[in-house]
Amino acid sequence: MLGREKHDKLRSSRVTVIGLGAVGSYAVEGLARAGIGSLRLIDHDNVTKSNINRQLYALSSTVGRAKAELAKERVLDINPYARVEALQLFVAADSLDMALDNSPHMVVDAIDSLNPKVQLLATLKQRRIPHISSMGAAKRTDPFSVKIGDISGVSACPLGKNVRKRLRKYAIDSGVLCVYSDEKVMPNVDDPSLDINEDFYPRGRKRTVLGSLPTLTGVFGLIIANHVINYLCGGFYDNQVPLLQTKDTIKVLLNKGDANS
Repeated sequence: MLGREKHDKLRSSRVTVIGLGAVGSYAVEGLARAGIGSLRLIDHDNVTKSNINRQLYALSSTVGRAKAELAKERVLDINPYARVEALQLFVAADSLDMALDNSPHMVVDAIDSLNPKVQLLATLKQRRIPHISSMGAAKRTDPFSVKIGDISGVSACPLGKNVRKRLRKYAIDSGVLCVYSDEKVMPNVDDPSLDINEDFYPRGRKRTVLGSLPTLTGVFGLIIANHVINYLCGGFYDNQVPLLQTKDTIKVLLNKGDANS
């Protein structure tokens, strides 16, 4: 479909995916099946029984195993020629250099802890590394409400609101590309703690895990993968500009020059 030249670009691309849960696992699936040549897969966690309803690597047979290693095994089963690194690492301020030391052409942020997410996004923006970030998929039911857009325009998303607020401390108010849902979540099922000021633990705050549909987290992850593939191959068709929603984000990505240089 894409032709040899675009496939060659995908094979020569390096993508780092941080967070291999409900959204990240589906993003990796799309990237692996599209033939991305080099994948660095990062998650600190092991599979638990509660992951089985929505996470691709969570099976009765994989409970207790590291998500990063499971992701690597699956990618290599799909594409034995891929170069895959699995890092069981919690990405935060003190580990960002290790996570990003492979000069990725694109980084996927699928972290669900607020402080580490903001630290990662601020670093990616400051280093001019192309990236796309997942906002909140929990409690959503409408796949047609999922959008790609700049962080400055994210609406109806408590996580997006908090990320935007904290990025301002780094003098960042735009230029971060996001996948988000503008579906309004019913107040009685949303987590009110997402809308209030509170102290967050360095390794993510203690919180009740919000419920999510596997169909919606899958949509988030595959939309992310689709964007990454489109960007790295220079557009699915000749003379097509890769799908980028804001001028600010275009500037951020194009400042890197050729994605595969």
